[in-house]
Amino acid sequence: MDILKTASLALERASLEARFAMTLLEARGPGVVLTPPHKFIGTLRCLEGFGPVGAAIALAAASYGDHPAIIDELGEVTFGELDARSSALANALRDKGVSSKDGLGILCRNHRGLFEAIFAGAKLGAHTLLLNTDFAGPQLADVCEREGVTALIHDEEFTKVADAVEPSGGKYVAWVDGAHPASGETRLEKLIESSSTARPPRPSSKQKIVLLTSGTTGTPKGAPRDMALSLALPGGYLSKIPLRSGRRIVLAAPAFHAWGLLSSMLSLGLGNTLVVTRKADPKWTLDALEEHRADALITVPILLSRFMELGDDELGSRDLDDLRVIAVSGSALSSELATKTMDLLGDVVYNLYGSTEVAYATIATPQDMREAPGTVGRPPTGTTIKLLDEDGNEVAAGDSGRIFVGSSMQFEGYTGGGSKETVAGLMSTGDIGHFDDAGRLFVDGRDDDMIVSGGENVFPAEVEELLGAHESISEAAVVGVDDEKYGKRLRAYVVRSGGKDLDEDAVRAYVKENLARYKVPRDVIFIDEMPRNPAGKVVKRDLPDPD
Repeated sequence: MDILKTASLALERASLEARFAMTLLEARGPGVVLTPPHKFIGTLRCLEGFGPVGAAIALAAASYGDHPAIIDELGEVTFGELDARSSALANALRDKGVSSKDGLGILCRNHRGLFEAIFAGAKLGAHTLLLNTDFAGPQLADVCEREGVTALIHDEEFTKVADAVEPSGGKYVAWVDGAHPASGETRLEKLIESSSTARPPRPSSKQKIVLLTSGTTGTPKGAPRDMALSLALPGGYLSKIPLRSGRRIVLAAPAFHAWGLLSSMLSLGLGNTLVVTRKADPKWTLDALEEHRADALITVPILLSRFMELGDDELGSRDLDDLRVIAVSGSALSSELATKTMDLLGDVVYNLYGSTEVAYATIATPQDMREAPGTVGRPPTGTTIKLLDEDGNEVAAGDSGRIFVGSSMQFEGYTGGGSKETVAGLMSTGDIGHFDDAGRLFVDGRDDDMIVSGGENVFPAEVEELLGAHESISEAAVVGVDDEKYGKRLRAYVVRSGGKDLDEDAVRAYVKENLARYKVPRDVIFIDEMPRNPAGKVVKRDLPDPD
């Protein structure tokens, strides 16, 4: 029976991989630039030697060598150049003592140097650690020590932060003040220029990419990804989000986070040109979409919200006819924002829900969000979602439960020890949710965010969604605070919209008109802006205490 079960699972996996392969072929399209046979063989060797990330740039270079891969503030770098430069960087770092399984730390914003470093990490077989650009020195030092960083690549603006670490393999500056890095022993450009662009020797092990959790509720944890030879990650993504080869894509999400990294690696692997800047804002995003006649925008909800605040007149006056996809993830996308965007720009919004640990869980298409506003969609091919109660049993249809995800893309446990809760091979996202009758998932809130006030259960996300829809409120966050009478009471933090008048009583009255009495916040605090991490998530521990 065990042999039969193993054979059955193997056949199922093979069938899924075949479906993912067909999805990738569809994404490459009938007009794709064909890879010459001798170069395709070289790509297969890269896949076997350097893993999927190293093979992705090799395949793109073989098919699209002279096409621009990255357009940043310095201009264009082609796929051929990106492949050659990352090889040169890998060779130089190896000469500096960085070898397979060593830690390569990257503290960079979105620019060519970041991607050169990631691809170099693949060619070295390094444990490639993507670091948060919001880190202070002590936090950087703690994470680098925990992750065993041997060399650190960072932007000049983070030099003081980087002073907290002295890795044995050295520190190298990837970007200097918006200009091309000058020659110097510590400059990334110097390493690349002084080294061979030949393919590096095959490393003894494949690259692992270590992503950091958002850290919104504590110290970021390292979540390693074993870059296995599976098509599940790109195949499931592309089965819902229709990226296509040879297009231009504006990346307005940090590539050191899981969402930006996945989207950028997949886009480059397909031969798409990534348009990036170190600090994306709504005006740059709009200009980039129009100037480059972009096919897709990869972003986070807070930037999309501010993008839409440019107004119907400004957005409507621009030529965005080529924009087919606005893919959003990283934090909750409100139903109001999704609908407003689609009403103005067409049904182009796709919303991915997941976590650093489970990768993606569900993806909502424009049709999903039109038919069921607020949904995060359905699981893509190869992914299973179950809602479980506290005892690990599936909840009844229509009931809320803890969200557990099953796929081949789960991480392997935190580098510092521990993991997410698993039940029968399914991993917790840490959220509570429910399905509608059509099998679409809705996220009710974090399972540790639930507030019990006067014996009633309240999820802040529901109140936040309602407040965010108020015409005089641009953003809202809700937390629970201690209360002698009720155990906990709700406190709402509100950012007014456009200087409009709004007082505490009006906020409470609005919630009372739309939700149950026990969901009305007792305290309302007005603030100028929400504290957020680079991915756009609100960091609730940084919300101010009332005077």
